[in-house]
Amino acid sequence: MKAAITAVAHNVPPDVYDNVWFESKIDTNDEWIKTRTGITERHFAFEGGVTDILLPAAKSVLEQRGLTPEDIDLIILATITPDRVFPSSAAILQRKLGATNAWGFDLAGACSGFLYALVTGAKMVESGAVKRALILGGDKMSSILNFEDRTTCVLFGDGGGAVLLEATDDDTFGVVDHILRMDGRGEDFLHQKAGGSLRPPTIETVTNREHFVYQEGQAVFKSAVKGMADVSFEIMQRNELTADDVAWLVPHQANLRIIDATADRMGLSRDKVMINIDRFGNTTAGTIPICLSELHINKKVAKGDYVVLSSFGAGYTWGSVLIRWAIDT
Repeated sequence: MKAAITAVAHNVPPDVYDNVWFESKIDTNDEWIKTRTGITERHFAFEGGVTDILLPAAKSVLEQRGLTPEDIDLIILATITPDRVFPSSAAILQRKLGATNAWGFDLAGACSGFLYALVTGAKMVESGAVKRALILGGDKMSSILNFEDRTTCVLFGDGGGAVLLEATDDDTFGVVDHILRMDGRGEDFLHQKAGGSLRPPTIETVTNREHFVYQEGQAVFKSAVKGMADVSFEIMQRNELTADDVAWLVPHQANLRIIDATADRMGLSRDKVMINIDRFGNTTAGTIPICLSELHINKKVAKGDYVVLSSFGAGYTWGSVLIRWAIDT
């Protein structure tokens, strides 16, 4: 028995902020941003929390399957921007959704959070411990961006998505294989300096603007290019797949050059790579479910297709998941 994605949906805030919006705030311009990142615009929600972004996606996957909130057994919510430190955003979403029979938790895997959550949920379903798992990935990155830092604030957006995992008797479908990795030595290059138990909020940490994303771009870029490319190629080899066998690469949307390097390593042409970084930027744990949802909505992925998911994020965390699509077009 395997766990398969049986429904998928996404949601982004309605307000769009293009590159020109930043020109009056920081020393940058549209051409500079597009050339280095591939991003043209992104969505921000300056009110509400991440659960407000994810709730419409959660409701949509239930509607797609004709289920009620009470039919959900498990909620795993991948995010680094929870509504509160506690209770978990999974618990807050459970209340808002009305999923009274579900238990669950938040998972902080940064940009790899959705893949970590997907594999964890799949194993719970495969073990028989739960029947239906709601897996969500999303972030309200605007809440931790320094809009005076030209190197980071243009990169991110707000948004996320959800998938429903259910058991399938046909083992050729569902979550086929995964490779998940982590290297804590990456902490120095990508982190949030304050706000946790190591450096609780104080007047000093707020004044010093330590509650925002800190990133050393070149170090992260070099590690991401190698990390994402290596695991994506490895999962193909391990499952004896060629580029012809793979219908889609669904990569984390951090940087267009990283995406291209991963596709090249896999031998995939650009028409097999899902790209929407130009419209959404980096929504951290939200990028992959948003991509999957758009593929499904636009009927670009068919039942039986092999899809490779790939990510790299803070930690460092990275990984690849091979799925065989189980939803009819």
